[in-house]
Amino acid sequence: MTMKITEAASERHVLAVTVDNEPGILAKITGLFTARGYNIDSLTVADITEDHAVSRITIVTNGPPSVIDQIEAQLERLVPVHKVTDLTTAGPHVERELALIKVSGTGKKRVEALRLADIFRARPVDTTIESFIFEITGPPEKVDSFIALMRELGLVEVGRTGIVGMMRGAQAV
Repeated sequence: MTMKITEAASERHVLAVTVDNEPGILAKITGLFTARGYNIDSLTVADITEDHAVSRITIVTNGPPSVIDQIEAQLERLVPVHKVTDLTTAGPHVERELALIKVSGTGKKRVEALRLADIFRARPVDTTIESFIFEITGPPEKVDSFIALMRELGLVEVGRTGIVGMMRGAQAV
């Protein structure tokens, strides 16, 4: 009898990692992903304490649950890591992203870009006779949809911050 080994399905995970704010920690963390051959889809890092001693890293990646569990365990073993939380499995959470989107156009395309921006609650933060830069925040799917529509109207450039996530409720992760 032969057994067929099937690879577990890849799932999207959002990991929140609190770390000491010290040189080299980001390289150590990304190195864990590189060593396993997994891509980081989004990465955001910011100082979260008044004394600048602790940072929060939000990582979005895809992989089978077993690999994500291994990555979490390895992250937790790094000395400067305080805590690792998989927001995806921990419960209800909120994800947001900010993007700046430059669109060129005149006439009807310009009017349509402004109309769509209003619908998506994107805000023009820079305006010239020939272009706009819109600022949009929201779930990644909303940002993706807005960018797709702007492609039809004269998309020039996109800058995205990456995803930031937080658990719902009164407790901190």
